[in-house]
Amino acid sequence: MRAAYIEQLGPPEIIRYGELPTPQPGPNDVLVDVTVATVNHVDTFVRSGAWRTPVEFPFVIGRDLVGTVAAAGPGAPGFAVGDRVWCNSLGHGGRQGAAADQAVVPVDRLYHLPDGVDPGDAVAMAHPAATAYLALFTHGRMRPGETVVVLGAAGNVGAAVVVMAAEAGARVIAVASARDAEYCRSLGAAEVIDYRDPDVPKRVLQASAHGVDLHVDTAAHNDLDTAVGLLAKRGRIVLLAGMRTRPVLPVGPLYLKDCSAVGFAISQATTAELAEAAVAINRLLANGRLRPRRTRTLPLSEAAEAHRAVEAGEAHGIRLILRTGTAPAGSSSAE
Repeated sequence: MRAAYIEQLGPPEIIRYGELPTPQPGPNDVLVDVTVATVNHVDTFVRSGAWRTPVEFPFVIGRDLVGTVAAAGPGAPGFAVGDRVWCNSLGHGGRQGAAADQAVVPVDRLYHLPDGVDPGDAVAMAHPAATAYLALFTHGRMRPGETVVVLGAAGNVGAAVVVMAAEAGARVIAVASARDAEYCRSLGAAEVIDYRDPDVPKRVLQASAHGVDLHVDTAAHNDLDTAVGLLAKRGRIVLLAGMRTRPVLPVGPLYLKDCSAVGFAISQATTAELAEAAVAINRLLANGRLRPRRTRTLPLSEAAEAHRAVEAGEAHGIRLILRTGTAPAGSSSAE
């Protein structure tokens, strides 16, 4: 099979595209003919070594895929040859990645793709939407009627947070560029504040009456001093990005308001947590509420260029989709 892979950790230029042996599924695995994969920031962290995780060389890169079942082991009775499926947790923790013509997926990490959902849309949302779900519900403990402020609300993860929070009955305050205000409102935001406004904290407090119950910064600024000041009693801050940030936490105001701050990395989510998120993701994909704003499709052979573009910030707001040699014509959306 053809694959995008590395034989050592390093910069994007070390990614190779070529033939590797077809992977062999175990009894609790499913062999998937990959239609499309994608590139996330965490994929670049694994490839470069910034995020240390077991890697067996040659190592196929990438965590997300959409494809069809080619073969299923006896421990995977819920899957049959030809089923459309997706996964968002390969390429980490000793698992080979998704950027290949075929991939082996453990059965507890594989989900059926709803009828009518475009593979490109699904693979583009697999990582951002799962991150959003974990932030809101698994770690943020969001409940209907609460107020959620989302920084970077027009980005890939931010938009998914807005959709999921609004769909679950929260009042969403979006902080984004003024040019994205209508987009954020279309996602379900009740209020949109221009992030360039010098009085963003004041405006958030005005829009939330008693402060916000949940603070989600997908823009990775992680200004905890400001964030704590925005929280209502027993409010929560969820940290999900900004691996190299080192903010100061105002401990006194945090504990005096019974507030908390929690961080998580999606790569450490349990299979049960990911499966729970997948149920919500499938529902929102099927009803059209969850879709990428902008995508760009590249052949799998350009995986190195895709990694370079993500690291350089050239793909900001764009989900890069990698089309494999097994993908039928028109199988993924384009920018």
